[in-house]
Amino acid sequence: MLEKISQKDLKYLNSKKGLKQLLSYEDYNMSRALRYVRYENRLKSLQEELIKLQHWVTDYKEKVVVIFEGRDAAGKGGAIRRTTEHLNPREFNVVALPKPNDEERGQWYFQRYINKLPKQGKIVFFDRSWYNRAVVEPVNGFCTQEEYDIFMNQVNDFERMIIESGIRLIKFYFSISKEEQKKRFEEIRSSPVKKWKFSAVDKKALELWDDYTLYKKRMFEKTNTTLAPWIIIKANKKTKARIEAIEHILKEIPYKPKDKVVIKHIEIDEKEGND
Repeated sequence: MLEKISQKDLKYLNSKKGLKQLLSYEDYNMSRALRYVRYENRLKSLQEELIKLQHWVTDYKEKVVVIFEGRDAAGKGGAIRRTTEHLNPREFNVVALPKPNDEERGQWYFQRYINKLPKQGKIVFFDRSWYNRAVVEPVNGFCTQEEYDIFMNQVNDFERMIIESGIRLIKFYFSISKEEQKKRFEEIRSSPVKKWKFSAVDKKALELWDDYTLYKKRMFEKTNTTLAPWIIIKANKKTKARIEAIEHILKEIPYKPKDKVVIKHIEIDEKEGND
């Protein structure tokens, strides 16, 4: 039995993207095709607003930092790619630091992150950040208890200082369920073009799930401040998570001209879970 569709949905399905998506499945799944085209159209509208936001940051010499944290395979990288897809690459940086070298290990922990903070007119997206020391490092034994304690005692003051220096800070935590993480790991390992992403830390992530949960809760309790709150994105549905993250960036940054009708949240009719 065919479902009823509106004239707007029919227009979506008759588009190049809609027809391609509709014909890409043997069962001609119209609902799936519509969800995809709606997502693509929504994403395009929001990306146009992001371009306006970037122009404002450049023109008014603003400084913006957006942190993407979350469990392994939570979709942080994909969200950053969709956010930056049409931005001027000369005006932003994506920072994904490797583990510290010997010289960096002898420095103040925040020092190598300070070196990556934005200059005037720039945006920096952190694909994981200084919060490695709040969760990943203690769970995997990459730091001592003393190093962890020092970090937790300093991080709120550090963020207060960079905000007072003129940086606009947004902190995202992408939350997924244990079942979804397991499913994504299996997809990554079976993909010839993605399996390089599967690291030794990823291999232990499911085994250490409860430890990650414990340190995540401690991180929220200590660092979810009024000045720099955490924005939790339920990320079991990647497309929904990407849209919500971009919407929040557009709402949080007071760029002009801002089309409030475009950035107003549109609920996606998909059930969501989280960790």
